[in-house]
Amino acid sequence: MSTIKNKKIAIVGGGPGGLTLARILQMKDADVKVYERDPGKDARAQGATLDLHYDSGLRALREAGLMDAFKANYRPGADRLSIVDKHANVLMEDDEKETGAQERFRPEIDRGPLKKILLDSLHPDTVIWNSHFTSLTRVDDACLLTFQDGSTAIADIVIAADGANSKIRPYITPIKPFYSGITIVEGAVYNSVVASPNIHRLLKNGKLFVMGDDKTLIVSSKGDGSLVFYTGCKTEESWSRDCGINFSDKAAVFNWFKSTFTDWNNIWDELFENASSHFIPRPQFCMPLDQTWNALPDLTMLGDAAHLMPPYAGEGVNMAMLDALELGLCLTDDGFPDTHTAIAAYEQQMRTRASATAAMTLESTAALHSSDAIPFLMQIVS
Repeated sequence: MSTIKNKKIAIVGGGPGGLTLARILQMKDADVKVYERDPGKDARAQGATLDLHYDSGLRALREAGLMDAFKANYRPGADRLSIVDKHANVLMEDDEKETGAQERFRPEIDRGPLKKILLDSLHPDTVIWNSHFTSLTRVDDACLLTFQDGSTAIADIVIAADGANSKIRPYITPIKPFYSGITIVEGAVYNSVVASPNIHRLLKNGKLFVMGDDKTLIVSSKGDGSLVFYTGCKTEESWSRDCGINFSDKAAVFNWFKSTFTDWNNIWDELFENASSHFIPRPQFCMPLDQTWNALPDLTMLGDAAHLMPPYAGEGVNMAMLDALELGLCLTDDGFPDTHTAIAAYEQQMRTRASATAAMTLESTAALHSSDAIPFLMQIVS
């Protein structure tokens, strides 16, 4: 670990990517802190169930020595995927991924348990909570991080793991994402067996991909008995701001759904009628596939901060965790003469990999919101 010996490393963002990197670095005795804006580990509800892939998310957990903890916390059977049309006809069920080839094994785990596994693997006090990053300045040969509450931290290397709206990325490159053409509206239903029994039966503790009329509705079960769902529609980039819908008003969102998803089976109404009152509109953006920048000796990034893309290939968390593994390996590789060289090597391979994944993701995003959506997905999962 010659390149980072005696260096303080700051990771901004305590999601799966940032926490995985902290674990990889601490395994090599690096001096690392994670600065997370949430006030504590239980500050907010965690989102959808994640399916981890053999050669990315699961590889990172294997090399981090956390597979036993993962196997104790993942949800067997939750990778069941049902392809459904808008009339609620189940066209295909895929529930063989856990029993087939190892490379096809894509087990599901809720974000909460995954976060706990990663947090529990770190040294005490690694994560500094309530650290909402606001600015970075260079002081001599170090970086001074300033947070919203006025506190500061000094680090020799800073890694942006702060997601889609990264505040550190602009210190690395001015390149901005472009709009993908799709906006998601996210909602959640608690205690789905009681609140939405018909959807609950259809889910079978797995995931539904419902498609029709160039639109999608994805529903995922969670281990706590709740479900999360996401509509996907082609809209203008500014739609969520200009549409006039109050997304905290359940009735208003339900009216929008009924007028937009016309002729869809009434079973889907259960989701909107019984959702928690707060919906979240999420315009989907993607970084340019040919993005590049000059490597810096003390700043880099991973996950959505580096290569934001829509979720329609299930690669987001897997990419972030693989980034973390590869960056950690580069920074602790004695073969690199300095951190600048190590970061440059990591960024080159990360961009190449992310570009290919983003191209596949954009193709999938377009196909799932087209008239060929159902045959496209059936071909992929068959």
